[in-house]
Amino acid sequence: MSTEPAGASDDALQAGREAAVTAAVLASFEGSTDDRYREVMQSLVTHLHAFARDVRLTQAEWEAAIGFLTRTGHITDDRRQEFILLSDVLGLSMLTIAVNAPVSAGATESTVFGPFFVADAPTIAIGGDLSFGAKGVPCHVSGRVLSTDGTPLAGAWLEVWQSDEDGFYDVQYAGDVTAARGRLQADDEGRFAFWSVRPAAYPIPDDGPVGDLLKAAGRGPMRPAHIHFMVSAPGHRTLVTHIFAAGDEYLTNDAVFGVKESLVADFADHPAGTAPDGRVLDGPWADVTFDLVLVQET
Repeated sequence: MSTEPAGASDDALQAGREAAVTAAVLASFEGSTDDRYREVMQSLVTHLHAFARDVRLTQAEWEAAIGFLTRTGHITDDRRQEFILLSDVLGLSMLTIAVNAPVSAGATESTVFGPFFVADAPTIAIGGDLSFGAKGVPCHVSGRVLSTDGTPLAGAWLEVWQSDEDGFYDVQYAGDVTAARGRLQADDEGRFAFWSVRPAAYPIPDDGPVGDLLKAAGRGPMRPAHIHFMVSAPGHRTLVTHIFAAGDEYLTNDAVFGVKESLVADFADHPAGTAPDGRVLDGPWADVTFDLVLVQET
């Protein structure tokens, strides 16, 4: 027996049927004993169903979306994370960062993690070279790791990774290659220094489903030149950030919305000669100094 009101318009009947689907799915999560899980999933269902109603999602569009996500899963492996890339280009990564790393006076701002981090990178000494043969102009990077009150964070750990001058990360090359990535520990005064290569602008991988999304939107795949950092110290919130090279043409058009003005630094270019740490270079080199400031855990 029908529960729909007699004499109701077709539009009202349709809206009622759609609302009933959403209500039934929301109710299916009521039995969860995990309050946070229930909150997140019911909110997801509410917004996802509202989206489908708002755009009047067609069956063909639904099938295209399932196909897109399937391809995203198929291309993802231990060297390429297409789902993180998708999150990045939709701005979800940066929004999640904004929610979880609220502004704190004096602290270095966070930005996207990116799809190219690799755990267990080689450990180098302060002043060492983590380029490991990566192509590019040698670049000396130095600074301090500090708390927001100016206290040096002795022994802080820094994970560093970047692309080479051709815009490729080591994991994008065939074989078991490690280059332009490493980890090091700050000294007793929070100081760090290492050699790498001058970062270059590059396109995010656009030969997969995320690339198809960008092309359909008329968007470009470029990211401005940058170096990735993940910095940790006891009693402080782990910082995930970049240093961007000033003057890069893509600073205002980053494919993953990761640029923040406070993270833009001047990379000084030098002719052949002796670097401040005594290293003698027979060709051009660059250097940059940038302090990394962490927020205390509350």
